[in-house]
Amino acid sequence: MLEKITSFQNPRVKLIKRLRDKKDREHEQRFVIDDPRDLERALGAGYRVDFAFYCPTLPDSQFQFAKADYPVFEVSADLMQKVSYRTNPSAVLAVMHSHALLGGDQLTRIIEGPILALVGLEKPGNIGALLRSADAAGFKTIFSIDTPLDLYNPNIIRSSTGACFLNNVYTLKTSQALTFFKDRRYQIAAAHLEGDRSLYETDFADNTAIVLGTEDVGLPEIWSRQADLLLKIPMIGVISDSLNVSVSGAIFMYEVLRQRLRRL
Repeated sequence: MLEKITSFQNPRVKLIKRLRDKKDREHEQRFVIDDPRDLERALGAGYRVDFAFYCPTLPDSQFQFAKADYPVFEVSADLMQKVSYRTNPSAVLAVMHSHALLGGDQLTRIIEGPILALVGLEKPGNIGALLRSADAAGFKTIFSIDTPLDLYNPNIIRSSTGACFLNNVYTLKTSQALTFFKDRRYQIAAAHLEGDRSLYETDFADNTAIVLGTEDVGLPEIWSRQADLLLKIPMIGVISDSLNVSVSGAIFMYEVLRQRLRRL
């Protein structure tokens, strides 16, 4: 029988609420998952649970804790509503131990293959969606460049559907990324509104880096100068002259995948 937590002032409840803040997530080296699917994917990727809350009256109450090697506490629906990040909470919420972020010191572990490079991107929903598309398109390495990445932001977890747990995101400076691409002889293909050719008119090498900038200002000048290719997505609409960065990234990555599959 599970131990129950009923008080909203319980220290574990207070910790979960604090973990909404990035600084507290970094200080505690913990984060929150409030979806059974994301929890299963995190566990499959080697993440460890600190403790979990369980509410038998909420959806997904069939989640199995029989073999759990961490404390599990039963809580009421009202308490779960209080601590969950979602409007309609599920029956499961877990506080997880975070992993140290990868950086320039770990670049030697990267194997051959295409890379997604995100320069200055900060919006969690876009980053999460791009991580999800990158995994689907076979991009096993992601560079987060010139921005402090909050990998365990709940919006990144949710929009990535757990792809953020793949331990393949490196936080780098522009100089580190450019040196890596030069040393490994990567083809740098930058998405650019003023690109001189369509991505559909381009032959992508297996070792291609797709580089995306922010929607409002685009890529910094150094990336426009250093890129081997400045590419655009053809558009024939009346009003739309750009796409959401997560949509653009998915289009680029799937064209790279299409060409890779064709060469098999």
